[in-house]
Amino acid sequence: MKNFLNKLYQNHALVYKLFLFIATTVLIVYLFPKGGYFKFDLQKGKIWQFEDLYAPFDFAIQKTEDEINIEKLEIQNNKTKYFILDTKITENVLHAYDVKIDSVLNTFISNKLEKNIIKKRAKQFLVTTYKKGFATDNLLNDKVIIIRGNEAEEVYLDHILKEKNIHVNIDNYFSTNKLRTYSLKIKTLYLNIIKPNIIYSEEFTQSSLNEKLNKISFTKGKITKDELIIARGNIVEGQKFKILNSLKNEYETQQLSGDNYYWLIIGYTILVALVLMMLLLFLRKYRLEIFEDNNKTTFIFFNILLMVFLITITIKLKPTFLYAVPLIILPIVIKAFFDARLGLFTHVLTVLILGFIVPNNFEFIFLQIIAGIVTILTVSELYKRANLFISISQITFTYMLAYFAFFIIQEGTASNIKGSYFALFALNGVLALLSQYLIWIYEKIFGLISDVSLLELSNTNSKLLRELNEKAPGTFQHSMQVANIAETSANEIGANAMLVRTGALYHDIGKMLNPMYFTENQSTSLNPHHELAPKDSAKIIIDHVIKGIELAKKHGLPDHIIDFIRTHHGVSLVYYFYKKQQELTPENTKIEDFQYPGPIPFSKETAILMMADASEAASKSLKEPTAQRIDDLIDKVIDGQMNNGQFMNSDITFREIQLIKKVIKKKLKNIYHVRVEYPE
Repeated sequence: MKNFLNKLYQNHALVYKLFLFIATTVLIVYLFPKGGYFKFDLQKGKIWQFEDLYAPFDFAIQKTEDEINIEKLEIQNNKTKYFILDTKITENVLHAYDVKIDSVLNTFISNKLEKNIIKKRAKQFLVTTYKKGFATDNLLNDKVIIIRGNEAEEVYLDHILKEKNIHVNIDNYFSTNKLRTYSLKIKTLYLNIIKPNIIYSEEFTQSSLNEKLNKISFTKGKITKDELIIARGNIVEGQKFKILNSLKNEYETQQLSGDNYYWLIIGYTILVALVLMMLLLFLRKYRLEIFEDNNKTTFIFFNILLMVFLITITIKLKPTFLYAVPLIILPIVIKAFFDARLGLFTHVLTVLILGFIVPNNFEFIFLQIIAGIVTILTVSELYKRANLFISISQITFTYMLAYFAFFIIQEGTASNIKGSYFALFALNGVLALLSQYLIWIYEKIFGLISDVSLLELSNTNSKLLRELNEKAPGTFQHSMQVANIAETSANEIGANAMLVRTGALYHDIGKMLNPMYFTENQSTSLNPHHELAPKDSAKIIIDHVIKGIELAKKHGLPDHIIDFIRTHHGVSLVYYFYKKQQELTPENTKIEDFQYPGPIPFSKETAILMMADASEAASKSLKEPTAQRIDDLIDKVIDGQMNNGQFMNSDITFREIQLIKKVIKKKLKNIYHVRVEYPE
């Protein structure tokens, strides 16, 4: 048991990757829809190259989305409007009439009997009007439904009095009832008190509309078992395409059970595991530093899982929005933190995984892979704001162009092309712009660093670099020179130039705590080391690494930058004070007291900084820096570092070191303005 635990501990990184592999596979398969699978590749306009297809079971022919939408639109345009007959309004109007009519009639009728007759006849108009119903002018149908209490009655429009006809109806009534003499004043009373008693009911109307919409049939016709659907060599179009699409949907919506379900899960698991295994093998062979870093491997697997999650959720909730999912964020993010080749490889594998579950999988895979390639080719220098916008515009145009090509191939015409898809591609591009924020979030969660953050950190107006310039101006100038040399060297061998430049700017920040103990900051002949023992002086010099690390952590610098502070001297000696101590106490001089704690550089970038830093510092000791002396000095410094094993872990080649030497020599000669010595 103890041996097993020891082996487990020794191989914990491999065990973690195995767990990550299994967990990601399980989660992806869990997210996949668990329906049946249509084994034929269905493309409209193509020749059916498979065997004759007979119906495996009875199924209905499904209507297309356009056909269903036309039916819905027709129902909505011809919807029946519902109105409520409000008896309360009738009562209020009749009561108002009874209250006001006497005062109106008293002005021109004195005979009480005649007044009662006129009063009764005039009221009859209101009673008749409200019995039929009086409505506003928003009735558009030939007939409407009027709800009277608990009963609904279908009424034709010509049986209802409408506001626009009120004057005509009043005049007609007065002319036939011998009331013309009194029409003006009574008519004025009518117009003041009369109100529509038929009120439009949005609730009943919408309820009736929803009921009719819910009754829409999504199928038309039926295919019986063993009926020939399509023969080999036929064109997939028209009714055949509709039938095939219906069969495909029937397969995909079937919920499998029992043995079929478990076989489906096994099949999905094998396919997903194969794809993820290809990714791990690629990392193991071509990106070993990423493969060995569990944090980076987790980051890549997490992004794949995130894209699968977004696509599967979209398919389940709103399949029409499939192309609005910004899948191109994946290669953008991977390229931002690693490199273009890994970004494209990861994107292609993710698209292959999604090809198992998306509708029209060939079209989807083609569009997404083309978009991924354009992403890798165009997205660069994300720290320049315009670059990402221009790149995503190009990617969106590529999406639209490819979709247009697919549509005219399938339909044979461009007249019925769906503009909604172009809107989805535009939305995809807008959402892809969020990759900038996603990169920032990933930096915080996974401790990674992108060029955008490096650019911000390399700004010499940042708080820490400004403080270095104020407290240790000589060290600041030294850091600037080293940064320029290291950046050019990194470009020469294909290393991360932005990373090494930023690391170089911060590598000596620990010196600002005791600036006068470092020669580049000593503006006078007074040297505080003259009053210290060599061992104490060496400790102050060595401590600038430790204090630099502490200062960097205090100011929240990323670990990638702190690595440059930690490794820029490796395990080298503070040679000057070591020799002085040997002269004083040769027997009691311990080499450990004069040695930097390390570690030695473990990447090309940290190795470049060590060479550039030591070379630039050593060049200051040349009293007469000629071209030959600079060449000899750089060879001596860098060869000494190689002989001391400082570059053993940095994965840098002899050829790359020679190229770096050339760059450093050239840069230092430019700094000291070394010219060819002309003969006298």
